[in-house]
Amino acid sequence: MFAVIATGGKQYRVEEGSVLRIEKLEAEAGASVDFDQVLVVGEGASIKIGAPYVAGGKVTATVQAQGKADKVSIIKFKRRAHYMRNKGHRQRFTEVKITKIVG
Repeated sequence: MFAVIATGGKQYRVEEGSVLRIEKLEAEAGASVDFDQVLVVGEGASIKIGAPYVAGGKVTATVQAQGKADKVSIIKFKRRAHYMRNKGHRQRFTEVKITKIVG
């Protein structure tokens, strides 16, 4: 069984047992998280498509870790103008493991 959920402004196709990194959630490691914005639920040939969400659809996940992604360098440079700016950014994420899909 698979589902498509929306969280953090993005959509993810998930299955039971899959591990994914999503935008940071305020939850401790080991806590359970429910996703109510389920767009599609399906298994084999039977697929339910929501308008916009599937009625009664819910995906439960367990938070495994909180972390930061690799650093991304942002460099601005203008030649012959004595101008250079160098910044870095590390996006925070939450790693979750999907435990149950209801739909």
